[in-house]
Amino acid sequence: MKYKFIYCLSIILIFSSCKDEEEKKSYEFNSGPWRGTLEVQDKKKLPFLFEVMDDQTLTIFNAEETIDVDEIEIRGDSIWIKLPVFEGYIAAKFTDSTTISGSFIKESLNRIVPFEAKYGQQDRFEVSSKPLQDVTGIWEAVFGNDNEEDRYIAKGIFKQNGNMVTGTFRTTTGDYRYLEGVLNNDELQLSTFDGAHAFLFTAQVTDSVINGYFYSGNHWKEPFNAKRNDNYELPSEDSLTFLKEGYDTLEFSFPDALGNQVSLADDQFKNKVVLVQIMGTWCPNCMDETKYYVDFYNRNKEKDIEFIALAFEYAKTPEKAFKQIKRLQRKLKVEYPVLLAQYGTSDKKKAQEKLPMLNHVLSYPTTIFIDKKGKVRKIRTGFSGPATGQKYVQFKTEFESFVNQLLNE
Repeated sequence: MKYKFIYCLSIILIFSSCKDEEEKKSYEFNSGPWRGTLEVQDKKKLPFLFEVMDDQTLTIFNAEETIDVDEIEIRGDSIWIKLPVFEGYIAAKFTDSTTISGSFIKESLNRIVPFEAKYGQQDRFEVSSKPLQDVTGIWEAVFGNDNEEDRYIAKGIFKQNGNMVTGTFRTTTGDYRYLEGVLNNDELQLSTFDGAHAFLFTAQVTDSVINGYFYSGNHWKEPFNAKRNDNYELPSEDSLTFLKEGYDTLEFSFPDALGNQVSLADDQFKNKVVLVQIMGTWCPNCMDETKYYVDFYNRNKEKDIEFIALAFEYAKTPEKAFKQIKRLQRKLKVEYPVLLAQYGTSDKKKAQEKLPMLNHVLSYPTTIFIDKKGKVRKIRTGFSGPATGQKYVQFKTEFESFVNQLLNE
């Protein structure tokens, strides 16, 4: 109830006005560069850059990633920016032609993050001093507090050019996508914003150690440390999730957006290689994976192969969940079925209850490979997306090789 009140109050403060709409000054986005900031914990600012086009669309930049945003509505001095695919949106007001302020909002999670953007600023982080170190290379990292249950391992992959740093952290369940920032003196700052996740990393760097904090929006903060290790590798993605003893196949029946119950026993899946994708429309790694699967499916759909996605949504009603599913299908041009497996929570323990033959659901996404006889042949946990560079290239090679092996059996 508390969060609902805060959410409603935020919307009222942003959009309430005693003046009639026609009395308000009307604004347009100034074309050109803008710098947005989100306020996370410890009053730290998470910056990201975007450019507004002449047609009032915009593009967000995270290192090599570009995100095109075309769902923008301006009424008077108020603006709504709906980020693609994901549920999150920005609701703000123009202070003047060069400044907007408001909130980044994720309604289903009752999360509101203060937002501001200024026109004409082109530096994500200020470059203030010469870097004392070079973080280029591989880092063995551990995230979390002293409690062992909260700790998890990661692999840092970074490139540095002068003060500028790009890269990502890979975990056993995916990656933190395109991180971009600077190293001033011994102070490292990295950030990314994609409409689903807002990540900020701040740390101190020595020649062989990085110590700092990871912020996710304004709801999460945890320490991390890393040490140089050029030979470090995470456990195999194919060994983390598996079928329980006594099972050799997968069984489920979930509805699609038309209300049809769909299961692997349906004729369209018989005698075919089937890839079952456990995902959520709120998940950036799932989006990266879906983009690749859509491309692969379009190149191979004349073969004996089918994809089917099981969406585990935190939207509070099936109607809202299916709205997000349809939006993802439309934006990413997904032709294969996307079923609603769960709504109201993305809790992995709850997800495992829907698929009790699995030892656990460790990650969104997870992909289950099923051969033409209906037997599970491999389960891949997580997804290393384009931000991981060579790891992504390796994934595509291994994926296509294994799928072709199943097709040729």
